[in-house]
Amino acid sequence: MAPDAGLRVDLNADLGEEVTDDAGLLAVVTSANVACGFHAGSPAIMRSVCAESARRGVVVGAQVSYRDRENFGRLARDPGHDVLLEQVAEQVAVLSGIARAEGTRVRYVKPHGALYHRVTDDPEHADAVLAGSGELPVLGFPGSWLLRFARAAGRAAYEEGFPDRGYEGGRLIDRGRPGALIEDGEAIAAQAVRLAPAVSSLCVHGDSPDAVAHAHDVRRALEGAAYTLASFLG
Repeated sequence: MAPDAGLRVDLNADLGEEVTDDAGLLAVVTSANVACGFHAGSPAIMRSVCAESARRGVVVGAQVSYRDRENFGRLARDPGHDVLLEQVAEQVAVLSGIARAEGTRVRYVKPHGALYHRVTDDPEHADAVLAGSGELPVLGFPGSWLLRFARAAGRAAYEEGFPDRGYEGGRLIDRGRPGALIEDGEAIAAQAVRLAPAVSSLCVHGDSPDAVAHAHDVRRALEGAAYTLASFLG
């Protein structure tokens, strides 16, 4: 359960993926999951997102993924534990260096795509992501191995929900199935208000066609329901 549930929630988005209006989203969200080059992004884009995040006071997180630009990080991969650990460490280090140069810092880690789903159910990959990301707080799916291991290790761990994704039995519907993506702004906003009491952060996917408009819809709905939008890190 989020601290001060019903009063405060974070709004995050996936940024630096070369497919959306980063500046437009940074004007709305409170946390930015920045692609670190493995599924999308480049040093120049990371610099731009970090600089604008610093200017707007948006918290920066490392959105780590499998090395899979061809499939946008959404295809399941099977690197060994130590290889994945090194890949996560590399991504966090690259973004951390850029963030410092732009006047901010990486303050949490969140897996992307296939890796996000894998660390929900796979203890080995969850452990690798944690080991490769130092002591950073972790943002992930409720009940995941990633969050369980983080808490057991004394690390801060935060749960998130997805207003623009369909759920079934408490899990996200696979993107290849009907109902996986919610595209109507009103429906997305309504789901955000329903999910907010149970999570610390809500994610609007940056690669959706109307991502900025949906982020505005979600923010208006949350504020209308008496939520304060602020980073889950305080």
